[in-house]
Amino acid sequence: MTPDAALDTAAPALAVVAPPSERFADVRRIALLRGGGLGDLLFALPAAQALMAAYPDAEVTLLGSPIAAALLPGRAGAPHRVEVLPPIHGVGAAPDAVTDDDEIARFVAAQREREYDLAVQLHGGGRFSNPFLLSLGATHTIGTRTEDAAELERTIDYVYYQHEMLRGLEVAGLAGAAPVALEARLGVSDDEHAAAAAVCGEDRPVVVIHPGATDPRRRWPVERFAEVAAAVVAEGARVVLVGDGADAHLCGEIAVAVGAAGDGLVVDASGRLGLGTLAGVLARADVMLGNDSGPRHLAQAVGARTVSIFWFGNVVNAGPLGRGRHRVHLGWTTHCPVCGRDCTQVGWTAERCEHDDSFVAGVAAADVQGDVLRLLADAIAERAAL
Repeated sequence: MTPDAALDTAAPALAVVAPPSERFADVRRIALLRGGGLGDLLFALPAAQALMAAYPDAEVTLLGSPIAAALLPGRAGAPHRVEVLPPIHGVGAAPDAVTDDDEIARFVAAQREREYDLAVQLHGGGRFSNPFLLSLGATHTIGTRTEDAAELERTIDYVYYQHEMLRGLEVAGLAGAAPVALEARLGVSDDEHAAAAAVCGEDRPVVVIHPGATDPRRRWPVERFAEVAAAVVAEGARVVLVGDGADAHLCGEIAVAVGAAGDGLVVDASGRLGLGTLAGVLARADVMLGNDSGPRHLAQAVGARTVSIFWFGNVVNAGPLGRGRHRVHLGWTTHCPVCGRDCTQVGWTAERCEHDDSFVAGVAAADVQGDVLRLLADAIAERAAL
């Protein structure tokens, strides 16, 4: 390739991720496999959207979690169909989940009847997910794989430290699908906007705070969230606390810490929002503050500005790409604070230790507060200019 060719601006957009393969012929039905939580689902959406654009006559079915079925149907930017996976070891099931071989066999049989032309594996290194994908009987198969995973028709090596959305786009490129977006985007319905207004009010700017994370090591200390919440309230903005039932005690601690200053300005909505209303609340937010978690990723997908606290390794895989509307603060822990085990070797390469001490406790509240207030001012100025 000549230097001029390498700089050709007319080259396919996918060249920024990897050179695209040729498209498959006669593709009418596509299955996309991605189990896991809310963040995992959102990371798969740019790949799904690329495939829908590359194969406009094809129906794209996401094989995913109950979260996908609760959030996606009828939403702009979503795949055409969602099929909920039964619990399958290594394919999104919780470690303690009970699996049923007969239930899995019935699911596979039903999916084989759909006669998929293309099956796409976006669920990890493929040790468990590639054999499952092959069982669907699709004409063509693509995905990621580690050395011990079953071969698909077209694959790329699974290397842990890669942004999940870019990994998905690289996989989509194996089917000749160029990106239409680098990050997840989802629409919010009028009903969800209305439900959000009932939670957030419409009289003040709103900062949504989510203090939880599935992995306790990703959680910023709750007293730091409380410091930022108090500063937001002092500016006259409303704080809305969100999370599932497991996060309710964290949200309660923040509300108590803000105290009387938060009367009428701190709304604890933890444990009482469905996914649709949560999407509306996050879309209503002028700024969302949270850990590396599903609600943080959903906030970005519905258009909110975000300030996030990440362990530095996780930001490689899951952090926002831009910094105009998104700010990231990093915990630089490389070894477990308790036992000293190296925590940079992740996934299948090294089992984690049993300790749950925060990897992000060193992030200063003043730094996070500064970015929240800065982005809040940007949002207020943007709204005033409309």
